[in-house]
Amino acid sequence: MKYSISEVAQKLNLTVYTLRYYDKEGLMPFVERTPNGTRLFKESDIDALKVIECLKSTGMPIKEIKKFIDWCSDGDSTLQQRYDMFLERKAAVEAQVEELKQTMKLIDHKCEYYKTALKAGTENIHKDNKIGNI
Repeated sequence: MKYSISEVAQKLNLTVYTLRYYDKEGLMPFVERTPNGTRLFKESDIDALKVIECLKSTGMPIKEIKKFIDWCSDGDSTLQQRYDMFLERKAAVEAQVEELKQTMKLIDHKCEYYKTALKAGTENIHKDNKIGNI
């Protein structure tokens, strides 16, 4: 089955503009084109775009994603580079998760702070807390 760019955009919750940008940046060398230039996407192309979106969501720059796509095109000789890249991404995401956990602790603390202040009708119950309502 083949999909149009608008069908793929809808499937992946992206804009057609984003897909065209990815193509312009060389992230979709695998996508077929008709003689008049219309992009035709296969299921495997959609899967590749899901990987691209995953990498992008980790904060990986487009330039680095392009390098990964190039390595994929180069075949088995780049397996080690691709593996190393994913190990680096994993470490970066783990660091982001840890940072978010710390953020959540602070948010939980502030929720508890305001819950008890609301219950008491005043922040004065938190006299020891110098930063109070910040």
